[in-house]
Amino acid sequence: MEDFDPVFGIEVHVELNTKTKMFCGCANEFGAEPNTQVCPVCLGLPGSMPVTNEKAVESAIRLGLALGCSIRESSRFARKNYFYPDLAKDYQISQYDEPTCYEGSLEVVLDDGTVVEIGIERAHMEEDAGKNTHVGGSGGIQGADHSLVDYNRGGVPLVEIVTKPIEGMGSRTAEVARAYVATIRDIVRALGISDGRMDQGSVRADVNLSLRPKAQAGEDQSAVPFGKRSETKNVNSLRAIERAIHFEAGRQAALLSDGKPVVQETRHWHEDTNATTPGRSKEEAEDYRYFPEPDLLPVEPSREWVEELRGTIPEHPAKQRARLKDEWGFSDLEMRDVVAADAIPALLATVGAGATPQAARKWWMGELARVANDQGVSLEELAVTPADVAELQSLVDSGRINDKLARQALAGVLAGEGSPTAVVEARGLEVVSDDSALEKAVDEALAAQPDVLAKIQDGKVQAAGAIVGAVMKATRGQADAGRVREIILQRAGVEG
Repeated sequence: MEDFDPVFGIEVHVELNTKTKMFCGCANEFGAEPNTQVCPVCLGLPGSMPVTNEKAVESAIRLGLALGCSIRESSRFARKNYFYPDLAKDYQISQYDEPTCYEGSLEVVLDDGTVVEIGIERAHMEEDAGKNTHVGGSGGIQGADHSLVDYNRGGVPLVEIVTKPIEGMGSRTAEVARAYVATIRDIVRALGISDGRMDQGSVRADVNLSLRPKAQAGEDQSAVPFGKRSETKNVNSLRAIERAIHFEAGRQAALLSDGKPVVQETRHWHEDTNATTPGRSKEEAEDYRYFPEPDLLPVEPSREWVEELRGTIPEHPAKQRARLKDEWGFSDLEMRDVVAADAIPALLATVGAGATPQAARKWWMGELARVANDQGVSLEELAVTPADVAELQSLVDSGRINDKLARQALAGVLAGEGSPTAVVEARGLEVVSDDSALEKAVDEALAAQPDVLAKIQDGKVQAAGAIVGAVMKATRGQADAGRVREIILQRAGVEG
């Protein structure tokens, strides 16, 4: 970074969560058996006719508005012709010179509070391609014995968000790129138009990066021409976006420092080696041979409809986080941990279900975060709902269970045994508060440790902890610890 100025741009692909695909009635669901959600339209069979999904158009417009874009009064689809096994009809229906959403900007807030404004060139609608699985070798196309294609993803509604070139970020380039994609992910989730699951490809990014020499004294950096760029394709985690930029910046800088040219090409990111490898050359201007899609009408949203949709746009994620931090009384560190764990939606829903913010954070960032980490899954993949967590805390607040018993109840919920209340009742986890049962347990513990009673009577009240511990052990943690301590002191004839 001392010798070169990085310039980057990102194309973020967002899969929309409509019930059906972009141009046909096939189900839009993740994880089905390969090639079970296909039809003549999404397979591009002769004579099949596409029909535009109105809900997908609505979602795309709402996303465009959230990105500060202008909404074109009339836009059209085009055929983007290219030949690849995952594209059954040898062209992709996309938008070319007339995207529905164009000329926007998005504020991105970095961890230290720095605000960076990212220019948005366009956000256009298109259909997704199928998914190739390469068999043999290391799992990539290199060295594979053969490839299989699942066309279930073919035709899934996509919005592709293309930034303008982003300059002047210097050593913070990777940080800005990560924060930008994270903000896009937060926005689509807040809009409810995508689950934002990067691990499942619902949000993925192509990262373009080039280096140019630092301007000489008195020279305007913006006047220095851009360098040759690489395009790292289908990066599907925030960490990978940051690492891919670090790797590419280092790789290109090494080439340029040695007087070698940077080849303009696509590159593949490898999570196992934290490195990129060459894909296909893009030295020549790409010509996908776009032409208007003759089977689809133009998209012409009315101004009234657009303004109605504008009223549904949620609060900017960064502003929401700042507001919630103040409302919830969290420290900077506590809020940063919640954001890093992607736990804001869970906490919001748990608070909405009746828990306090502190209780919601305790469970999601404590026991549930530990379980998720042990299982190697995200919080949202756990078999527990915010309503379950709120119900669990209400059982603690009412005194029916304590925190230790609550963890046992939570384990039952995660194991599929039912709601927290049902698990508590089925497992017999309620706190023992019956005085006769507690008095019997205390007497037995005191009889086993007579010296402790003498210590308490001599004024060493803290010695009561040993008896409390013994009673809790005898009752499998179900005794009311506070009441147990009161009984111990009564037996010793000592004021609490």
